Amino acid sequence: MSEEKYTLETVLSVKRWAANLFSFTMTRPSAFRFTAGQFARIGIQVEGELIVRAYSIVSSPFDETLEFFSIVVPEGAFTSQLQYLKPGDQIYLEKIPYGFLTLARYQEPAPHDLWLLATGTGLAPFISMLQDFETWQKYRHIVLAYSVRTQQELAYVDRINEIQNIFGENGAEFCFLPIITRDPFAKLNHRLPKLIESGDLEQEADLKFNVESSHVMLCGNPQMVEDTKEALKCRGLIMNRRGVGNIAVENYW
Repeated sequence: MSEEKYTLETVLSVKRWAANLFSFTMTRPSAFRFTAGQFARIGIQVEGELIVRAYSIVSSPFDETLEFFSIVVPEGAFTSQLQYLKPGDQIYLEKIPYGFLTLARYQEPAPHDLWLLATGTGLAPFISMLQDFETWQKYRHIVLAYSVRTQQELAYVDRINEIQNIFGENGAEFCFLPIITRDPFAKLNHRLPKLIESGDLEQEADLKFNVESSHVMLCGNPQMVEDTKEALKCRGLIMNRRGVGNIAVENYW
């Protein structure tokens, strides 16, 4: 392993959200710079081998520490070990951030409505974006739709409320839509593509998808991303390419 490629950082805290979900913070090198929405590559030693995976950054670009949100894959070579992290453990961080799921990718249409659609740990880059004042100053409306299977998996709700209180006072109008797909009593309990097709997502947000004004970002499991892209295309929205278009996705899976 090249020391030029990684820094060795220290785990500061670990939070368990559910049996299969946890987040952790770690030290941030002073030279590590990133844009809200980007991901980092972090690594751990497993039986003498460095295993590295990509993780979207939860932290604001201005935070002094780095935070990540992880699901536990029981048979996964990485998360099956990562889940046992504790404060004081050391972890590798690649020095360069990656990814293009950032607001800077949008040139046309001009900023007006921002839809952030996430499943599971795909929430991470959107928490980062929402902790950046520029996001709130740039848009008139922001909708965060966060889909999970159970109430226990609905992470970061208190943080989202805090963000709204801090950043939303003089900025965009904000709407948070939690979706719990396995709870028949939840107000929204269908997958994101179905909620788009039925119009229920727009009804709850009191906002319409509009090819002339909507920026829509997707992050989560690949099937959700693919199905939601198609549902949005059926509404007339187009993929963002070379700065033009409505729909942006992350491609590190």
